[in-house]
Amino acid sequence: MTGSALPDDDGAKHRTLAGRDGAVLQPSDQELARRAALGSRPEFDEIVRRHGPALYRFARRMLRDTGDAEEAVQDTFVAAWQGLPDWHGRSALRTWLFSIVAHKAADKLRKRRPIPVDEIFDDAERSPHSDPEGTARYHDLRSALEAALHALPATQRSVWLLREVEELSYREIGEALNMPYDVVRGNLSRARATLGRRLQSWR
Repeated sequence: MTGSALPDDDGAKHRTLAGRDGAVLQPSDQELARRAALGSRPEFDEIVRRHGPALYRFARRMLRDTGDAEEAVQDTFVAAWQGLPDWHGRSALRTWLFSIVAHKAADKLRKRRPIPVDEIFDDAERSPHSDPEGTARYHDLRSALEAALHALPATQRSVWLLREVEELSYREIGEALNMPYDVVRGNLSRARATLGRRLQSWR
């Protein structure tokens, strides 16, 4: 996160525990959330560090716009900071954060203006091929997947990304998207079938 969207640090210091072998034990998400809910910025900063990259990856692949994705993640963490006192650990912290960013992304999609095509994959990713022909085929496949994924309804795209990329369970996806198990399964099945048909020539 950047800027001053959150309140100033209350002076609490980030705490870690040492195991018997001297190794540093990182606090669990539950412990970080408990401390952050009491107003501790260092613990909340650790939540941002731990989960921010995955939330940004999801938002960018949903929105296909770097600026909109950054704004959605920023809004997500502002909402999380404000909502942590009422969270009470009813779901995993990661699932709860995905539920917020999914809503933020959906809001932006509803208000969307036409935008240029952006890569679905992270800029840091590189082609695994060293030969020009293999590199060209890799980029063509990536573009085809991008186009096919973007053509999916937003709900199917969300479910597919949360399952296939972020590896959430069906139950976690249902909690994140406020969706019954059977609806999650149905949307994922339809998304897989559609992508399979559109990418059949690449098999």
